[in-house]
Amino acid sequence: MSEFDAIFIGAGQAGPFLAARMASAGRKVALVERKYLGGTCVNAGCMPTKTLVASARAAHVARSASNYGVLIAGEVGIDMKIVHGRAEKVTLDARRGLETWFDGLDSMTVIYAQGRFVEPNTIVANGERLVAPQIFINVGARPSIPDYPGLADVPYLTSTSIIQLAELPRHLVVIGGSYIGLEFAQMYRRFGAQVTIVERGPYLASREDEDISDAIADIVRAEGITVQTQATGLSFRKAADDIEVTTNEGTITASHVLVATGRRPNTDDLGLETAGVKTDAKGFIIVDDSLSTNIPGIWALGDCNGHGAFTHTSYNDFEIVAANLLDGADRKLSDRIPAYALYIDPPLGRVGLTERQARASGRSILVSTRPMARIGRAVEKGETQGLMKIVADAETQQILGAAFLGIEGDEAIHGIIDAMNARTPYPTLQWSVPIHPTVSEIVPTLIADLRAVS
Repeated sequence: MSEFDAIFIGAGQAGPFLAARMASAGRKVALVERKYLGGTCVNAGCMPTKTLVASARAAHVARSASNYGVLIAGEVGIDMKIVHGRAEKVTLDARRGLETWFDGLDSMTVIYAQGRFVEPNTIVANGERLVAPQIFINVGARPSIPDYPGLADVPYLTSTSIIQLAELPRHLVVIGGSYIGLEFAQMYRRFGAQVTIVERGPYLASREDEDISDAIADIVRAEGITVQTQATGLSFRKAADDIEVTTNEGTITASHVLVATGRRPNTDDLGLETAGVKTDAKGFIIVDDSLSTNIPGIWALGDCNGHGAFTHTSYNDFEIVAANLLDGADRKLSDRIPAYALYIDPPLGRVGLTERQARASGRSILVSTRPMARIGRAVEKGETQGLMKIVADAETQQILGAAFLGIEGDEAIHGIIDAMNARTPYPTLQWSVPIHPTVSEIVPTLIADLRAVS
C-alpha cells in the first residue's frame, strides 16, 4: 500500500494541472492514467482535429486562390499521409511536453494503469493499493455508439479512430449533424471526399437557434456536402468493400462511416458504486457547486461530471477547485457562463443563452442580428457567409448571449464573453470605439440595433 496526499484518476485537462500545483508545493501526489497524458484534447480532440482543420482550410484557400487574382498551375492535391503525420506530431509534441513537465516534479508519481475504487479513500492500480484523503476523478468521455441495426457488423469510425486515418475516403457518411460531425464532414470534403451528413433531428447543430442552424446548413451545402435531416429507419449493411447506409430516403453507398452521435462519460469501470459515488442516469458523476461529489474527499472534474464537454470548461474546473482548496477562495461552478465554438469554416463563436432559451426564461428580451455580408472585414476578405447575433435583457440591460457565425467569429465572441463576465451593461459597449476594420467593430452597431421581440 502506498499513501499520498492526493490521487488523481485520469490525466485530462483538469486533474494534472491541479496535481502539478500540489506537487510544486511539496505535496505527495499520484497521477493514474490508463493510456495517454493530456486526455481527449491532446490525443483525440482539439489539438489533432484543429490541426486537420487547418490543413483542410489550406486546401480550400488554395482552390479559391483565383477568386483573389492568385493563379495556381494545376489541381490542388492532398497527401493524406502528410496531413495525418502533421496532426500526429502536434499530439506527440504536446504529450511529450506533459511527460517532461511531470518528470521534473519530484513529489509526483505518474502511474500508467487503470484505477478503480475499492474504498472511498483507496484505489487499486497495477495491483497496488493507493490511499489518499483527497481523490480527484478526471477520466473524460468517449464516443457514444447507438444500437442501430447492423452497425456492429460494419467497420465504422469514431471521432477517435478517424484521426488515425491516413487515406482519403471515397464517400464518407457522417452519422450525426452536431459539432463533431460537422467539423469532420467539412474537413474531409475539403480533402476531396464525397460527404453526406445524416441527422435524425430537423436541424444541424440543433442546440443553436434555427437561424444559426440554417446558416450552418447553407455553409456546408455550399461546399458540396449532402445533408439529410429527419432521417429515420437508419440501418447498416456490409456490401463487398463498401457499407450500405439505409434511411427513410433510400440507401447510400459509403466507403467509410463516421459515427458522431455524442459522447458518454468514462465512469462505468471505476468502481464508483464501491466508493458510494453517485452518478446520474447517463453515468455522469453528480457534483455540487464546488465540484465535490456526495462522498467527502472525492471530486469530479472535466467531461465526466456533465458540466461542459470542452477543454476550457475542464481547465476551469481545475481553477475552481485549486482556488477553493489552495487559495481560500469560494468560487462556484454556477458562476461559469457557458461559451464554446464550432470549428467549421467560417467558425461559430457562442456564449450564454440562445434566443430560444432566453424566450423560454420569461424575460423581456431584445435581439439584434446582422449578416456577415454587411460587415466590411468579411467583404474585404471575400468570406461573407454567416451572421452575428446578440440577445439582451431589456430590464437589466445585461447581454444574455451571442452567436457569431462567420469569419473570425471564434475570436470576436470574446469581447462579449468578457462583457458578460464583467456584467457590463450593453449601453456601455455601444459607446466603445473598436478598431476598424475588424469583425468586432460591428458590436456597437449590433447593440444599437437591439429590438424587442414578442
